[in-house]
Amino acid sequence: MTRPTTAHGAPAEDGGAVTAADPATDTPVAATGGRAWWRGAVGRTALVLLLAVLAVALAYWRSGSGVVVSQAVVTGILIGGVYGLVAMGLTLIFGVLDIVNFAHGAFLAVALYVTVEMTGRFGVHPYLALLVAVPVMFLLGAAVQRGILSFSIGQPLENQLLITLGLALLIDNLLLLVFGPNPRSVALPGDSGVEILGAVATVSRLLAFGVALVLAALLYLLLQRTRLGTAIRAVAANDTGAQLVGIDTRRIYMLTFAIGTACAGAAGVLVSPLVTIEPTTGELFNIIAFVVVVLGGMGNVVGALVGGLLIGLTEQLGALYLPGQSPLLAVFVVFVLVLFLRPQGLFGSKA
Repeated sequence: MTRPTTAHGAPAEDGGAVTAADPATDTPVAATGGRAWWRGAVGRTALVLLLAVLAVALAYWRSGSGVVVSQAVVTGILIGGVYGLVAMGLTLIFGVLDIVNFAHGAFLAVALYVTVEMTGRFGVHPYLALLVAVPVMFLLGAAVQRGILSFSIGQPLENQLLITLGLALLIDNLLLLVFGPNPRSVALPGDSGVEILGAVATVSRLLAFGVALVLAALLYLLLQRTRLGTAIRAVAANDTGAQLVGIDTRRIYMLTFAIGTACAGAAGVLVSPLVTIEPTTGELFNIIAFVVVVLGGMGNVVGALVGGLLIGLTEQLGALYLPGQSPLLAVFVVFVLVLFLRPQGLFGSKA
């Protein structure tokens, strides 16, 4: 008698229930007993919310100012949405191609300079550059995957890491050669302050957050409600099985990498009015994206968005807990705690 297996071919350990994994969220769904998983996911979500409320309360106790805490919370949530969009592209690539893409931040930097050129040379609104940057980054991602990374599929992990790291260095130095080392900036017309719950948020941050959520929702719908999304999830679950049912896995690899790169491009356009633009600007977002991906769960698209919001809050509240220190210090503290307590991430499943 054949023993039930998971979608990845591993024996089921749930007392005989056949299990499978949803690659869009990387969560196990049991044919029988799925209700237990549902309770577990809700329980983890409730715990995260409780910890977030506790962190806000402690920040208020530490600062003694409700206005300061409100400002940190609002700013953290707004920038966290953009972090989530960056990480969604990164985790999508890992979930399907099983490649840790160190060049993700470099692709974001390319989109930053596309925005600079669009606003500087043609005088368009910065966010209208999305109409150019996203298709350009999609095509660039497709070309990179088909021309470079396709040869690394099936090779040892360290080979893939070195290829993407070398690609990142190449892109950074090409940007330095073409645009020079001088910092650039992008001004958003009418970037005034808007009061939210006693805090002040700029229009640029509100627009970046809103567009990031819309793009994240579109990506989720693409994965869940389209034939392409079904094919992507099938390849992520079992590429050999996907080939047996007629899915062109090479095409799916290329499209997935292109979509992930387009996510980085969209995030680059959205943050362009918020950052100083240099050839190495993408490196900071690269680091944060990796932290978000691990926090949410490797290969978990929904977890990446939630993780981005949590890291945005941690970054801002950390400045209140540890004044005078880098905001990233609190982020790395949370990162290390998650690695020790739940290595698979808050919303990831055990291997």
